Amino acid sequence: MPDKAPENPERYDDDARLSDGTASTAGVAASRPDDAEASDEHNGAPDRSSNDTDGPAHSAGKTHRNPVLVWVKEIATVVAIALVLSFLLKTFLFRAFYIPSESMESTLDVNDRIFINLLVPGPFDLSRGDVVVFKDTQAWLEPVPQKAAGPMDWFSDSLEFVGLMADNTDQHLVKRVIGLPGDHVSCCDAQGRVSVNGVPLNETYINPAEIPQPSAFDIVVPEGKVWVMGDNRNHSADSRAHQEVNGGFINIDDIEGKATVIAWPVSRWTILDNHSDVFRDVPKATAAK
Repeated sequence: MPDKAPENPERYDDDARLSDGTASTAGVAASRPDDAEASDEHNGAPDRSSNDTDGPAHSAGKTHRNPVLVWVKEIATVVAIALVLSFLLKTFLFRAFYIPSESMESTLDVNDRIFINLLVPGPFDLSRGDVVVFKDTQAWLEPVPQKAAGPMDWFSDSLEFVGLMADNTDQHLVKRVIGLPGDHVSCCDAQGRVSVNGVPLNETYINPAEIPQPSAFDIVVPEGKVWVMGDNRNHSADSRAHQEVNGGFINIDDIEGKATVIAWPVSRWTILDNHSDVFRDVPKATAAK
């Protein structure tokens, strides 16, 4: 007599599914953990309610986060990082300024917003032709009366502090460096040109709308100072107009930085040129006194 009936072949673990892909009744019955629990129930094991799986022990690892609060937290983090980076850039690298006058047209127009490089001067040196912003410590400008505080001043002051708003103070000026310490600067030759160390300049940056009116001067720039002039020569009260105060010179220590780019309006966006070609043939200055 055969040990195993042909119609009931021996089943191995990989015989759990029939040829049609469904689990056999015997395989499912043998492998279902629910049946094992049912067996335990019949053997006197404690009854487990299906609701137990939804109890505190099961849900302790799940936390429901308010999506609005998550969004607000992420936005606040991004804004805080942006403000810190802006403040660091404004403090150590760049600063924004607003142009209120026509003295530098057509290089800079009224209402232009510019960024200046705070690393010039120091650690990087000034060059002839650099457009610089400097503090008015020589009283070139009329004193600005204090305006009444407005309800939103704190907001604009905060944006200016972190560098997100241009400095609108009237106690800064913007001009082009013509003479460095030791330079001999004079005007004018037979063609009305400015000369530096004996070399007449073909100043391509001067406002082409008007021919500059002659304004005679002959100076040597002292140590620690520079001679500055506006590109709109007929409408710029620059070093020429203030020789009675500090000789018309600007202290290098008063220079905030070198103007590098027009940032606003977008139609005026450009990198500012110091026109080094204008000064290419100018020899080195003699020792400044």
